Amino acid sequence: MNLTLWIIAALAVSAVAAVTAECVYFYRRTMKRSKAKKERTIKMAGTDWEKYMPFIEKRKEYLMAQPSKEVRIKSKDGLNLHGTYFPVNDEKKVVICFHGYTSEGMKDYIALSGYYLKKGFSMLLVDERAHGQSEGDYIGFGCLDRWDALEWIKFIIKQCGNDVSILLHGTSMGGATVLMTGGLDIPPQVKGIVSDCAFTSAKYVFTHVLKSMYHLPAFPVIPVTDFVNKRKAGYGMDECNSAREVRKAKVPILFIHGDADFFVPCSMCEEIYENCASPKKKLIVKGASHAESYYKDTQAYEKYLDEFIGGIIT
Repeated sequence: MNLTLWIIAALAVSAVAAVTAECVYFYRRTMKRSKAKKERTIKMAGTDWEKYMPFIEKRKEYLMAQPSKEVRIKSKDGLNLHGTYFPVNDEKKVVICFHGYTSEGMKDYIALSGYYLKKGFSMLLVDERAHGQSEGDYIGFGCLDRWDALEWIKFIIKQCGNDVSILLHGTSMGGATVLMTGGLDIPPQVKGIVSDCAFTSAKYVFTHVLKSMYHLPAFPVIPVTDFVNKRKAGYGMDECNSAREVRKAKVPILFIHGDADFFVPCSMCEEIYENCASPKKKLIVKGASHAESYYKDTQAYEKYLDEFIGGIIT
């Protein structure tokens, strides 16, 4: 082989090595629990939480003064899953809450506890798999978590009785979780779903992030990540898509999104909403970034919740 061919071969090997390293780096920091960091997620999402801290701290003080208990269940694939349960009155109205990527149940729903508990709802704040005190090495991005949600629903029915009315509320990845759960054969005790800033699928939200924040094309990172994730975590990046799952939805859904959300673009909410087969309502909060809608316009958020819940749970 002459020198030119050696140079070409060396460059080709270097290019493959560089691409492989890029794919491995991206996969580990997004899909593997030990590498996914909340601080990085907050920075990428771009929401200024500091200005809301007095409000959050006040609601946290209220929440922590309420009676609660730690609860655990087993997932279908054998993981120990954790949640914190806040019982209210006769426990016949329960909201099961699902948090966002790299967060946990007792963080994302501090503020909304001041709404739900005072409205007479018991609250189950779930740690999704590979988050908080729940087991798991690989993040489920709703695709795996929907099956966990089904187990949590069964837990609440067993805990509170067959006459319980259940609401599912999810934020970001939790929003995708509850929407994907809505495509399953869920028990009749589930009366409605609230989805706040949900994405369509891991594939498309990562494609958006690669392009908008890293200025990188989807190829080859997304196909390689999809291949690896099927082997490691057991699901494909677009195996479950919120926009497809809601075509099978039977319970009413309230969609909430901020029009200034650049992490999970509002266009995803519009796509999911258009595909939804069940009764639906939509609130787009002007000027709200990712997961900021409740804080940006608390009055509108609670008004829509009041109207939505009033139409499905007495």
